[in-house]
Amino acid sequence: MVCGGFTCSKNSLCALNILYVMVSLLMIGIAAWGKWFGLISSFQVVGGIIGVGTFLFLVALIGLIGALKHHQVLLFFYMIILFMVFVVQLSVSCACLSINKEQQERLLEVGWNNSQSIHSDVEKTLDCCGFSFVDLNGSCDAACFPGASCSTCKARIQEHAEEVLRFVGGVGLFFSFTEVLGVWLTHRYRNQKDPRANPSAFL
Repeated sequence: MVCGGFTCSKNSLCALNILYVMVSLLMIGIAAWGKWFGLISSFQVVGGIIGVGTFLFLVALIGLIGALKHHQVLLFFYMIILFMVFVVQLSVSCACLSINKEQQERLLEVGWNNSQSIHSDVEKTLDCCGFSFVDLNGSCDAACFPGASCSTCKARIQEHAEEVLRFVGGVGLFFSFTEVLGVWLTHRYRNQKDPRANPSAFL
């Protein structure tokens, strides 16, 4: 059977969804591991990562069941959801890759001001205090604080922000193209007839 046939489409779609299942379980596992070892203390961050991982897992499960059973309704909803995820992910990836330094600084400051719960994690991980200035009369969880040798978190974050944005944008762009492949495979697979349902077609 040629690669454009029913079986090849089914196997390709199953393989793609197995990949998504593995990625989703990896995301959930990393979040749980980070919380267990105290690397992440914020329940919002852990909950967000686990939420995204669970959503991806459920979408992949719908696609996998739909592919195995050749279920038209499941495949249709899978295709629609995957296309919407593609649009959002492509937009976010392009934004990450095109953002300039001034925009980075504004976004970092807004993010810092709106995420009080993760300040402690950032300060401990990056060994810094405060965002744009170090308040020696305040409190800080960084190891450098007792010796008053801390730099600001803004400086530390900016050292890695561009690399992180490029990495996130690149990975997101790569996965957005796998989603396009998934939508195309699903559309083609839905319109193919199951040879088992009509064996006389091969006589």
